[in-house]
Amino acid sequence: MLKKIGIGVAALIALLLVVVSMQPATYRVERKVTIQAGSGAVYKHLDDLRAWAEWSPWDKIDPGMKRTFQGPQSGVGAIYEWSGNDEVGKGRMTITEVTEPTQVRIKLEFIEPFASVAQTEFALAESGAETVVTWSMAGDNDFMGKAFSLVMDMDAMIGADFEKGLATLKSTVEAGR
Repeated sequence: MLKKIGIGVAALIALLLVVVSMQPATYRVERKVTIQAGSGAVYKHLDDLRAWAEWSPWDKIDPGMKRTFQGPQSGVGAIYEWSGNDEVGKGRMTITEVTEPTQVRIKLEFIEPFASVAQTEFALAESGAETVVTWSMAGDNDFMGKAFSLVMDMDAMIGADFEKGLATLKSTVEAGR
């Protein structure tokens, strides 16, 4: 009897490992907003990591989180590190590429509660008096990421925060702040 239970448990574990290994190796989350302003007015809120406190959804979750900045005030090499409560965790952002006023790329490193690296991008497309801002994040799913994706969809988990952040960015820029 114990032998049959052991074989059954081993078979379930093997099946779970196969299912996990078949999950996507990468993920991508993307949201857009249209802002009634030129791309230059939007860009300055993205290129300067200190300006993120005004619109970032995570700053509202933990207003007491510790923030440090390194490197230049803005542009390539600007670094923002944070350490906060369990909801925001601990991490680091480094601006890796900019094309003023249409693009900001960031290396996003999560340290806690789980370690991972993602690439974040803001793409700005100006049309007349408005700018469409596309905020995206892409990364690789290691084995733990694949297992996590069985119970939580990254798009659902992060997408709502992107939407909140973009809505706040929109109101901030449109108010002329």
